Amino acid sequence: MALEVKKKEKENSQNLVHRFTKVVRQSGIMLNVRGKQFRKRPKSALAKKRSALRRVTMRAEKIIAEKMAKPK
Repeated sequence: MALEVKKKEKENSQNLVHRFTKVVRQSGIMLNVRGKQFRKRPKSALAKKRSALRRVTMRAEKIIAEKMAKPK
């Protein structure tokens, strides 16, 4: 997608740059570029399995700890 901003008659370069940056902001190109720049890799299958196992064990430990706690 090409953006085009032509210099108007009797327009100084500062105003031209201001209009260009405004067009770029409104087009959303910078958001797409930054989103691609800081994109996170998807988790591997092994990492997903390990995190699921960790969640299960932590949940079981929490239940045991609650059962062992003194009544209030």
